Amino acid sequence: MIDQILWSEFRKGSKEAFQSLFREFYSPLYFYGVKFCNDKELTEEVLQDFFIYLYNKSNSLSPVKHIKSYLLVSFRRMLLKRLEQKRGHLKKITNLENCSSFCFNSDELEDFQTFSSVKSTDLALMLNKLPERQKEVVYLKFYNNLKISEIAEVMEISTQSVSNTLQKAFSKLRNLIENDKILSIFK
Repeated sequence: MIDQILWSEFRKGSKEAFQSLFREFYSPLYFYGVKFCNDKELTEEVLQDFFIYLYNKSNSLSPVKHIKSYLLVSFRRMLLKRLEQKRGHLKKITNLENCSSFCFNSDELEDFQTFSSVKSTDLALMLNKLPERQKEVVYLKFYNNLKISEIAEVMEISTQSVSNTLQKAFSKLRNLIENDKILSIFK
């Protein structure tokens, strides 16, 4: 409900609401952008343009249920468009396989309690072995606390695809963890 009130005030032109949106969502969008395209400067540039766009179009934006997922979707599209322009692609980029590598590092995983029996450095290595789409789903689910339906919206895929992708990621991580434990026994 707070999201909807904040968004409503922002759409009415409230500078305080815009500042709140900026403060709350700049960092999550920035880190997602860096993960997505692996280019800090481009991410910052696009993110600044994105917030300027939001500010200028505030009165014509539609009501939203979940601000974070809406902003992730919109920012992702703007970032993809900029990547297309930067790379000179003629065809539309539609998924991460065409983008730079989505990469996890151990510092980010210190607070990641889901795999408490695995060291964060090992977990980062295992996560980085996942296919790009699986990495993105894991990132959106656990770093941004998005629901399956919100992830589907951000990635522009079905909720079933998100569920399947998460399941495949967990299955692969389980296998990697088990293989790692087996290998450590023989060392």
